[in-house]
Amino acid sequence: MAGAVGVRVEELLAAAREGLDRLGPAEAAAAQAAGGLLVDIRYAALRERDGTIPGALVVERNELEWRLDPQCEHRAPEATGHDLRVVVVCNEGYASSLAAASLRLLGLHRATDLAGGFQAWRAAGLPVAPGAAAQAP
Repeated sequence: MAGAVGVRVEELLAAAREGLDRLGPAEAAAAQAAGGLLVDIRYAALRERDGTIPGALVVERNELEWRLDPQCEHRAPEATGHDLRVVVVCNEGYASSLAAASLRLLGLHRATDLAGGFQAWRAAGLPVAPGAAAQAP
């Protein structure tokens, strides 16, 4: 494959988003209230610094597919079926789009992401549980 050139990350992101019905913060909160699963894929340092969304399932990005695939023996108990409404949350809404597209490839056809990520959720004034860093004396 020497000399082969792939797509740029911006093109990969645009392709991933083509199949997603991305949600804003209020829509994501409504999806959660209706039984949808918010999945926070941010790494621990960001969760400790900024806090978490109450009720969101925390799954580090490198484990996402194994934890959300309803057919996987390593799935989270919340991964109940392919019809599950999953809203992936990252810090600013970029990695979550790629992650949601990956979940769709696994058959989670209602998977999407939060446009603007956790930062948009917090800016909208939606509930945030303080992280460990905010709780330190």
